[in-house]
Amino acid sequence: FKSKQMKFQILRGALVLTATLTFFSALRYLPQAEATAINFLAPLLVLCLAPFFLKEPSRIHRWVAAFCGFIGVLIIVRPDSGLHPLGVTFGLITAGIFSLQFIVTRKLAEDDAMTTLLWTGIVGTVLSTVLLFFFLDDLIRIIATYNWLDWLILASTGMFGTLGHWLQIKAYQNAPASLLAPFVYLQIVAATALGWLIWRQFPDSLSWLGIAIVCGSGVVVSVIEWRNNQVMKRLLRQALE
Repeated sequence: FKSKQMKFQILRGALVLTATLTFFSALRYLPQAEATAINFLAPLLVLCLAPFFLKEPSRIHRWVAAFCGFIGVLIIVRPDSGLHPLGVTFGLITAGIFSLQFIVTRKLAEDDAMTTLLWTGIVGTVLSTVLLFFFLDDLIRIIATYNWLDWLILASTGMFGTLGHWLQIKAYQNAPASLLAPFVYLQIVAATALGWLIWRQFPDSLSWLGIAIVCGSGVVVSVIEWRNNQVMKRLLRQALE
């Protein structure tokens, strides 16, 4: 479990913890579907940041997709949407942090996935323990109200979160960040379904338009990236024959 890039492991752990805290803060004020949709700015930000931090080629369709995605988010958070400004702020901060997390994960591609997962957990645990001392009284008071279902939900959150991070790490070890980023848009289906089933929250028509623009931007750029990769592979095979 020795890492070749310890500074990036520590940075990733800190980013994961910070993004988790800011996203849960956003959920306190926003419906789940809208909070998740704002988060979808993250993969579009990755498309813009990848040329600078990962030396991946800069292409015009990536910038167009990022611009369209930003327009979609503006529609979602429009002034008459009724969304809480503080929740929107937390959501935008989360998107920025998540984009940096994706970049750092790609930087750690040389490390084993389990190594990165282990160090993310260690860094998160250490930082959480430090923060615990500042909020211990409030935490004890909240935990005292939990029942078995609350604990089951917390345990499942940790389990599925760990599985998701491991799969993310494996994906970024085997593909460019700009190609993988749009796949995060699949979350909107689950987020909207759960928001409706559990809290009876459902986006209005304009919010759906914004969500569609954001998701459409991701899907289109993903298809273009896939086609470009296929062309490059075919040209490489022809050159080797």
